Amino acid sequence: MTAVSGTGTGTDSEGVGDFGRLLAGHRVAAGLTQEELAAAAGVSLRAVGDMERGRTRGPQRRTVRALAETLGLDAPQTAALDRAAQCGRPRGTRPVSAAAPTRGPAAPAPAPVGPAETGDAAPAAPLVPGALALPRDIADFTAREDALALLAELAEDDRPAHPRVVLISGQPGLGKTAFALHAAHTLAPFFPDGQLSLDLGGMAATPLSARDALGQVLRALGVADNAVPAGTEERAGLYRALVRERRLVLVLDNVADESQVRPLLPGSGPAVTLVTSRNALPGLESVLRLRLDALAPGEAADLLARIAGRERIDAAPDATAELARLCGYLPLALRIAGQRLVARPQQPVSHLVRQLAAEEHRLDLLETGDLAVRPAFALSYRRLPAESQLVLRRSALTAGHDFTAAVAAAYAGLPPGRTELVLEQLIDAGLVQLATPERYRLHDLVRLYAGERLDADEGPEAVAQARARAGDWLLNRAAEYGLRFDPDHAAADPDADPDADADRTGPPVPLTEAARWLEEEHPEWLAALHQAFAAGRHREVIDTAEAMHWFSDRLLSWDIWAEVFQLSVDAARACGDQLAEAVHVNYLAWTYVTCLHRYQRGIDLANEGLELARRIGAREQEGWALTYLAAGLRHLHRHREAIDAYHRAADAFAAVNSRAGWIGRLVTLRGAANCLRDSGRAEEAVESRRRALAGALELVERWSSPLMHLAAAMTAHELGLDRAALGRWPAAEKAYRQALTHYEEVGRPDSMTKTLTELGTALIEQGRAEEARELLTEALTDLSADGPRQGRRRTG
Repeated sequence: MTAVSGTGTGTDSEGVGDFGRLLAGHRVAAGLTQEELAAAAGVSLRAVGDMERGRTRGPQRRTVRALAETLGLDAPQTAALDRAAQCGRPRGTRPVSAAAPTRGPAAPAPAPVGPAETGDAAPAAPLVPGALALPRDIADFTAREDALALLAELAEDDRPAHPRVVLISGQPGLGKTAFALHAAHTLAPFFPDGQLSLDLGGMAATPLSARDALGQVLRALGVADNAVPAGTEERAGLYRALVRERRLVLVLDNVADESQVRPLLPGSGPAVTLVTSRNALPGLESVLRLRLDALAPGEAADLLARIAGRERIDAAPDATAELARLCGYLPLALRIAGQRLVARPQQPVSHLVRQLAAEEHRLDLLETGDLAVRPAFALSYRRLPAESQLVLRRSALTAGHDFTAAVAAAYAGLPPGRTELVLEQLIDAGLVQLATPERYRLHDLVRLYAGERLDADEGPEAVAQARARAGDWLLNRAAEYGLRFDPDHAAADPDADPDADADRTGPPVPLTEAARWLEEEHPEWLAALHQAFAAGRHREVIDTAEAMHWFSDRLLSWDIWAEVFQLSVDAARACGDQLAEAVHVNYLAWTYVTCLHRYQRGIDLANEGLELARRIGAREQEGWALTYLAAGLRHLHRHREAIDAYHRAADAFAAVNSRAGWIGRLVTLRGAANCLRDSGRAEEAVESRRRALAGALELVERWSSPLMHLAAAMTAHELGLDRAALGRWPAAEKAYRQALTHYEEVGRPDSMTKTLTELGTALIEQGRAEEARELLTEALTDLSADGPRQGRRRTG
């Protein structure tokens, strides 16, 4: 049965008397509830309520003294309270206004009014005795200060131009009901005509109809059963007439949809209506929307402390922080965790953390008594259409913190456009969140629940097929976009679209778009790469890693390249392809030297690649192995050995008549020049670097591509360093600016920041500090606007 509760009654047209306002103000200042004040002063709860609401305007002097003593009032405050009571005591017979509460026999219920919003206000009847108290407030309610402050500000207006309706929405478990009730209790002193709370049963199999809800509210407002109209519109009209002049708070909890709640909204007047719903109710017009989110980490820890005890929580800050994270900072989950700690005082916080760390048991543990996370999600899931259930389940297969509609579509087997519409509907249902305007995310606990439904509703075969289908799409797209940075591939057919999807045709995507996709979706394609390897699709792993090779030069700070190229090395060995093994061992050596700065490991891998290349007579791979060997030796300050390795690499590349051979020779010239500069032979380094830069510019002239511009940029940057080492600052500035020109052609990779920093130094050394400051400030602003270069990956 749907519960209705409320407090208060109608008041006369003169409003609440001074005594009632004074008493309520002193009680709130003392931090007492009406119940606590009544018990301590020896008066009835109903008497206190009547006095604060103006039904009792002039209590006896002994009652005033008892109240003043309980509230701890001083003499002037007591005298003021007594004067207000005297003014309210009757001095003879006076007429009762049309809206005044009757004394003696019960007054007849007001006559029903039609649905029209105009006309005279109906006389106010007292609230029925059983509906005087809101459900109890939670003593340990935590956070939401900004939202509460907003509601308090909203309540200050005595005569609002429009009825005040607040929609409180969000995913299951956020504490929407607790917030609404806490807000209603907080606002109660400002709304002396009463507070009502009605559960509309939005998640029930058959939610409460608007007609039945109106009937319950009307009866709570004092309308007799025989005076309640039959139709929904008539009931809505009577309700609006009754509340038009009343300062009351109405909590409409657990709303299913717009049509259920719209007839319950006042048409005018000072009332405040707090609506809670898991759904966003996008069709509800002219409402203030408060979308609750999970708590901040500090707020979550504070809630745990209020439930389980401050001393216990403060004694284990690290375990508490991890407990809050495992609960997803969701108030319902945090409350359950706190109650579990209360029920097990002998167990440390870390014990519960260890239990919750196992994802397969987490939702089982987040249940205590009649509180549970899983049923809260299940209520919303069961109300979804089948297609929405499918998209939610398959979204649990995504690997990143967030995902696009296109990625979700690949897992769901639906068109991207249709999947985007479904995801928007899931946002309205409170089960999916917007991470950015184009990316979506699942709360960690919702992801676990969706994964459970995936296993239960579809089974392992369907899940495997969904993973395989999405994996094929992801790896094909990753290889296609990676090859956009391969100069040989681009030169072979510059207008080709090598692996266009059915939903995308036309010329290749721009390099910036390809790079952005590879960065943002790297958790997805990397997970697909692991799955392909586990499924024995080794050639696919090798081809994808090969396609990523040139792109990897753009993001040297990524730590994923070791993972990518280790997979391709293992795949090559599984295939028995020695040439592919040599190639990818060299890629792995480059990763350890250039990206991870683990030089000895890089040297070991380079020697391994060198031995493989010589065994099969692969001169190009022999040259790359010697190049990476030399780079590792140089970083370990073994310059003589490094220069020798660079010279041997140049000899190997001289035997390779291809673009790769040209690039290899350029790299060896650059590396040898670095060794010369590092060993104090700066003049020789400048001459060697000038030859390298001439070669790089020739490559740009022959094969204009991002890779060639990147090589030219890096070479010019190094020439600037060589000249700076000699104190030739104007010449160094010229080289750095030349490097920046080529970096712009590449699309501003993260390595560009080093050149900007060195250029700033060169300007300062020339006495142009203000110019340097402006340059670096502008560069920092531009690079920040480009967004982080690092991708995102889910670790939980």
